[in-house]
Amino acid sequence: MRASRVQRGGEENPAPPGTVTVGQQRVRLAGVVLCMLLAAACSRNSDSLAVSPSADAATSTTMTTGSVVAALPGTLAADFVTLQSTLNGHAGLAIMPVGADRMVTLGDWTTGPAWATIKVPLALAVQAANSGSITPSMSTAMTESDNSSADVLWQALGSADTAAKAVTAVLRQADDQKTTVSSSRTRSDYPPYVQTGWALNDQLRFVSHLPCLPNADAMLALLNKVAWNQQWGLAKLENTQFKSGWGADTNGNYLVRQFGIITTASGQIAVAIAAQANSGTLDAGTQIVTKLSDLVSKHLDEQVGGTCPKVH
Repeated sequence: MRASRVQRGGEENPAPPGTVTVGQQRVRLAGVVLCMLLAAACSRNSDSLAVSPSADAATSTTMTTGSVVAALPGTLAADFVTLQSTLNGHAGLAIMPVGADRMVTLGDWTTGPAWATIKVPLALAVQAANSGSITPSMSTAMTESDNSSADVLWQALGSADTAAKAVTAVLRQADDQKTTVSSSRTRSDYPPYVQTGWALNDQLRFVSHLPCLPNADAMLALLNKVAWNQQWGLAKLENTQFKSGWGADTNGNYLVRQFGIITTASGQIAVAIAAQANSGTLDAGTQIVTKLSDLVSKHLDEQVGGTCPKVH
């Protein structure tokens, strides 16, 4: 589906110490090590890994024990660096196994308004208050990203302050310990919740624990039925549940966000993507998101999925 078919009406205003350098003959082994770091979340010494290109990716590999890992040839990180220079915009990509603690973040975009992606925890908050039942408003808010339905959900939670606390509680339950949902409007033309600042890494942490929440299966099932006009980005990947969101800033420049859960033979992988094209158009932003999704798809076999922790 071409990004130009996106419908506006249903969305918001349509080397530190410890560095080791090895020769080219050990690149393959080092690549395996980085792939383990990227996908398996095998170390829990820090929350995330930021990835940067190596000084000479063709002949050497640099691996660090700190928060920066060099991009090795042929890896997701290295290919992201190559792709980023062609995107004509700002972009961020974050990935981690479901149920894990460690993530990898790529790109120069880090935080911004949640837009319609916040409708997922909003619907979960109403679902919890509704004894786990799915209402028609939940369905259309998830599958069509319908704004009126989302407003119905928000109002069902009570006052703005009460609603914001309820949705924030869902974020905390899903291990996002930083984001606080807005209860007051920062722009008169949008409801407060879509303007909530949601950092890419905090959003990914929520997504990686989303399948582990009570009653999440019913909500995730709706994310398998997203409307035809939003079939871009992660929608192109098989076995993927996703939610998109987009909106323009006061200058008319669109931010496009999307997160998803990809089910693979080794488990589930959580992905969060954000893009803002230099042109500021919605179509250009969705095209960037699609290119990043295609990149994830290309390297999907390198990733190791995760599962929700067992409750004893």
